[in-house]
Amino acid sequence: MFFLIIAFSSCQEDISTIGSEVLGEETPNGILDESQTVISYSRKLGPVQSNRLPAYQFGVYNDPVYGKSTVNLLSQLTLSSNDPKFGENPKVDSVFVYLPYFSTGTTVDSVTTYELDSIYGSSPINVSVFESKYFLREYDPNTGFEEFQNYYTNQGETFEDFLGEQLGSVENFIPTRNGYVIYDGEDREEQIAPGLRIKLDTTFFRTNIIEKEGSPELRNSNNFKNFLRGLYFKVNSSTDDGSLFIFDAKKAYVSIFYSYDSETDAGQREDKVYKLNFNGGISVNTFTNQLPGPIQTALENPNIQTGEENLYLRGGDGIISVVELFGKDNDNNGVADELQTLRDKKWLINEANLIFYVNQDLMIGGATEPERILIYDLKNSNVLADYNLDPTNGLEPVNALANHFGKLQRGSDGNGEYYKLKITAHVSNLINKDSTNVPLGIVVSQNVLTRTTQKLQNPMEPNIKEVPSSMVVSPEGTILYGNATSNQDKRLKLQIYYTEPN
Repeated sequence: MFFLIIAFSSCQEDISTIGSEVLGEETPNGILDESQTVISYSRKLGPVQSNRLPAYQFGVYNDPVYGKSTVNLLSQLTLSSNDPKFGENPKVDSVFVYLPYFSTGTTVDSVTTYELDSIYGSSPINVSVFESKYFLREYDPNTGFEEFQNYYTNQGETFEDFLGEQLGSVENFIPTRNGYVIYDGEDREEQIAPGLRIKLDTTFFRTNIIEKEGSPELRNSNNFKNFLRGLYFKVNSSTDDGSLFIFDAKKAYVSIFYSYDSETDAGQREDKVYKLNFNGGISVNTFTNQLPGPIQTALENPNIQTGEENLYLRGGDGIISVVELFGKDNDNNGVADELQTLRDKKWLINEANLIFYVNQDLMIGGATEPERILIYDLKNSNVLADYNLDPTNGLEPVNALANHFGKLQRGSDGNGEYYKLKITAHVSNLINKDSTNVPLGIVVSQNVLTRTTQKLQNPMEPNIKEVPSSMVVSPEGTILYGNATSNQDKRLKLQIYYTEPN
């Protein structure tokens, strides 16, 4: 389901104003109110849908706060051309699988250097690649094949029950900035960006691809995906440390380098490459996480009535925090009492913020902290009204939506201090347009511009049915002060700058 964009228009009335400032930033003229009740707590998510992601993780990541996560991958392969022809007397020379990192290349004097993105950790990992005999369906038979089939982060053991032969492996692998220069089979060199590149078994691909020329199995991709059902990538680390990267499955592929008898030069051989793509197939991430005991205990029975001292956020099939505004509905009229009071006052909202302070006593800080968190409507799995009003929404992901989803603000020591989420339109709609006061979700995000969502296998209270895809792709986590902390300066509050109508 896609996040929806909600339009917002502010009302016009005669107003009187008083100036104020917060955190050294200029704010709209208005009176600051921080008296409204905010209840916040965290939930450990159950299994989350992990196919149809915008990008995928692979590797081992040891978060300094949340511990070790192991992320494996199952991916289908698709034909680059239906019913391929491999020429006379074809012979396979070598086969490689390639998962490219996100990177930016700069070429100077024909030499390209790369800057890597989305690499976490720098310790060695061991990778094994297997044939998968598990059939990944595109549509769900339980819905009469009318809805897509979902696969979830907890299905690793199931997939591993259907492993075929091991096709390749690499030990002590660490991601580097080095690209590859390869011969493309047509007297040209091809330079490809850095990535995980593993040599695979030539006999397997000769038997199942080259020698299948003209067979029904290679006639089209549907037949092929039922015949060769995919590759399973299994990773491990002998220590708690490792390396993990995020990659775009649409750019991953298997290259079969082969030669055949030349049709024009008798006795000569010609070289060629045939590719099997990940694009067009189904890919699934599976997760194994080891939460530290104190965090696990803190998440087991959160106080949903008055809130918690700390809020926990972690990506993957991780941890979400819930924020409920304006307290309880004690008179049972369907509207929180504090919200009803504000509606009666008819305040005009100049700015509304939630400021989440990082609990630096519990965090390691530095590069392991997520740069972005986001807020969304849990009940409807939608963005808030402020999303489409942010003038930075057209920028690159690293800087986009910086007003609504404020970037992590760091101190002089480089450690994170706070995130400021601006929800002015949302609060104004609650007060002046009688919008529904839904619970809000707070999650880490690897890309705040990604607007797709992933379903939970089992919905959770309150109304947690889907989470942003960018959360599932993110390996990082943080700990924030909640509304119930004894640290009053860092306590989560709703800041409302308002003006009273004349």
